[in-house]
Amino acid sequence: NHQPITHQRFGLFDQPPASLHLTSPSLISTKIDQRPARLFPLARGLTRILNSCFFPVAKAIQRSSRRNNMAPSKPKGGHASLQGKKPANTTKVKRPVTNNPGRIRNKLKRSEMYGKYLLEKKAQKRQSRIQREKEAEALGEDAPKRATPRTLDNTRESEATAVQPEDEEILADEAEDEFAPYFSDEIRPKILLTTRPCPSAELFHFIADLMRFFPQLYYYPRKSYSVKEICTFGSNRKFTHLIVLSEKSKVCNGMLISHLRPSTAANGLGGPTAFFKVSNVIPSSDVPNNGSATSHVPELNLHGFTTRLGHRAGRFLGSLFPHNAQFQGRQVATFHNQRDFIFVRHHRYVFEEGRELNKENGKKKTKARLQELGPRFTMKMRWLQEGTFDTQFGEYEWFHKRKEMDTTRRKFHM
Repeated sequence: NHQPITHQRFGLFDQPPASLHLTSPSLISTKIDQRPARLFPLARGLTRILNSCFFPVAKAIQRSSRRNNMAPSKPKGGHASLQGKKPANTTKVKRPVTNNPGRIRNKLKRSEMYGKYLLEKKAQKRQSRIQREKEAEALGEDAPKRATPRTLDNTRESEATAVQPEDEEILADEAEDEFAPYFSDEIRPKILLTTRPCPSAELFHFIADLMRFFPQLYYYPRKSYSVKEICTFGSNRKFTHLIVLSEKSKVCNGMLISHLRPSTAANGLGGPTAFFKVSNVIPSSDVPNNGSATSHVPELNLHGFTTRLGHRAGRFLGSLFPHNAQFQGRQVATFHNQRDFIFVRHHRYVFEEGRELNKENGKKKTKARLQELGPRFTMKMRWLQEGTFDTQFGEYEWFHKRKEMDTTRRKFHM
């Protein structure tokens, strides 16, 4: 009554029959167990072979077919990120030709081409300016007014402590502050200059320029004395100011200025003390077409200090100079504040005969020009402290906190 079993050998990579795709090992063993008892050893061997060789392969095929049936079909088109690869760009796009030399790999050639690019850009700008001037001259009075460019200076945020030119309260305060005797020429400043311990030889070139820039400035070596001891030494020898220079990589990077003379405005004590960050130092020898400074007392030009803090910093710097300018020397010391950076310059104004004739008297017109004497450097105030130098117990009038104060690029404090 039983049909004979035909034994078919399956290799590991042979395609199994379709009837066995969805057959589990337990079901096959159950069917085989229904055969006569003489076939039990053969059935057990066949079960072991199927369990060890065929059914792992069959299960893997079954899982992959189930996964393929459940996964949605991928569209041929669509976004590149959904397909796992970039679509081929078959369209030929003509990109604009630019003069940007960044594509040139050779550094020397790239710098040369960039220099030519800047010269071409400057020439085009000059040609456009000449063209605008010709058009304005042709139109005459009907020519449009020149637009004022937007800068950080003319779009700066309004400061609550801005000072008006004729503010009586400010004038009364400045008439009684620590620097009033210097501006009224009652007291002449006498400055003590020193450096950080063990200064480099390069710093002494800057010291020599400062001694030609500030009248009545005397250099003393620092040795091993602290700043407090130097303040006591200076006040005992009737020095009015102390300047301490710091440096990094043989270049001056900081300037500490302390007012030593006691005053009634400071309750009989000295002060204030300010620290300025110094940058862009150019000695007198490196200034192009520079002249030689003389021993004449220069005129003082304080420009751009518009707030209460700016007035205090400007008067502090102005107290370093005597206010009996010797005009025959024709020298000017300038402290120009712009965006809280104080640019320091030293000039001489020169009078020369021009080529044009004066129609009234027939003589040549006189022209004035500036000759820079040097040095050049830039200062930025970091803090202002009451009294003489005391970082442990001193009280600060103002301290620059960049993260809290510099909220925008158009916020300036001086």
